[in-house]
Amino acid sequence: MLSGQYEHTIDDKGRVTIPSKFRKQLDSSFVITNGLDGCLFIFPESEWKIFETQLRTQGVLSSKEVRTLTRYFVGGGVESSLDKTGRTLLPQNLRENAKLDKDIVLVGVINRIEIWDRDVWNEKTASITSDADVIAGHLDDLGISI
Repeated sequence: MLSGQYEHTIDDKGRVTIPSKFRKQLDSSFVITNGLDGCLFIFPESEWKIFETQLRTQGVLSSKEVRTLTRYFVGGGVESSLDKTGRTLLPQNLRENAKLDKDIVLVGVINRIEIWDRDVWNEKTASITSDADVIAGHLDDLGISI
């Protein structure tokens, strides 16, 4: 399971060092793609295959919503790997979509890594902290108990 958060920077060539804890859980290749809420997602290859299978079983052409999300995630996705020093390139178009500049936060979220602009992440966590009780109440509606 991917968990934890780490502050890093994007270098001048668009590369980011993946924290060693996350490196141990990534497959030899992985997919970097558009995320939700203003971040990027990194899926280990094994998790990406599960996601891809789920999209296929939903019938990629069956509904406008599935087609749109398939284009967003799959069309925006790039296969990547780590170099010898544990870095990976974040493609410019994906950095622009997520409004990533230099200071970022990498967050482990069960089956993926999310990459956030540091200021945006700080705003999100402040909002989550203030609404945590309300959000937790909705988890019960989903059958998730804390």
